Amino acid sequence: MKHPLLQALGARAAAWPLALLLALGLLAWCGPWLSPHDPAQPLWGSAWLSPQWQDAHWFGTDAIGRDLYVRVLEGLRSSLLIGVLAGACALALGSLIGALGGFLGGWVDGLLLRANDVLTSLPLLLVVILILTWFEPSLWLLLLTIGAFGSLDVARVLRIEALRLRETEFMLAARAMGMSRLRAVLRHGLPNLAPMMLSALSMAVPQAILVESFLAFLGLGPSATGSSLGTLLAEGAQDLQQAPWLLLIPALTLALLLIGFGLWAEQLRRALAQHTGSAGHA
Repeated sequence: MKHPLLQALGARAAAWPLALLLALGLLAWCGPWLSPHDPAQPLWGSAWLSPQWQDAHWFGTDAIGRDLYVRVLEGLRSSLLIGVLAGACALALGSLIGALGGFLGGWVDGLLLRANDVLTSLPLLLVVILILTWFEPSLWLLLLTIGAFGSLDVARVLRIEALRLRETEFMLAARAMGMSRLRAVLRHGLPNLAPMMLSALSMAVPQAILVESFLAFLGLGPSATGSSLGTLLAEGAQDLQQAPWLLLIPALTLALLLIGFGLWAEQLRRALAQHTGSAGHA
């Protein structure tokens, strides 16, 4: 049987969600080069232009004449960067906590599980809003805050997988042969935990993008990140009657991004579940 990671990445069902994500990423970085417009340059005589090929305003313009095509792609790039970085923070912290609890067990697992339950019971968005309100908003504060709360779900998922791996035959055989617990985890446990880590990352990234977009919609995003999709949604909501495309196009872009991640995460989950079920019957 193929490794579940290779199976998930190579499956036909995963091809088009992954292609969608790659296309959005390529468009976010290279797409602005196709337009002659500066996203920060207002054109007062071109305010609220509807999408048109004339003058290369393919997505139209906003209230002060800024080109929406370039602004949406820059917002997409900003949201992708924040999502991937915050997801990586969540994966790093969640993997450490989940692996420690699952592979060590005992009082360590109990303590970490109770702490996870307490933190999970807190209202995530409210706590994040309070933190960003108390401290000066910055990119690193946003990444660490979203990543820290995202790590709670990652830790719970990886803990369950680590508990399963701890009782597998190859882990028990390694311990019976005199291998230390640390060496057994590093040599056998973590490599077999990697596919589940990828699956957890595919869920943590869209969650981080959605939280960041909501915060930017409320005006709590750091100015260092520029205009994210959430910022464009907030601006479009204000001009909905005069220029509905200012809201619809960023909303559609965000929806496509989240759908792509969601379908890819589902494909990874199915592949891992199939592999786990097959391994259990072997």
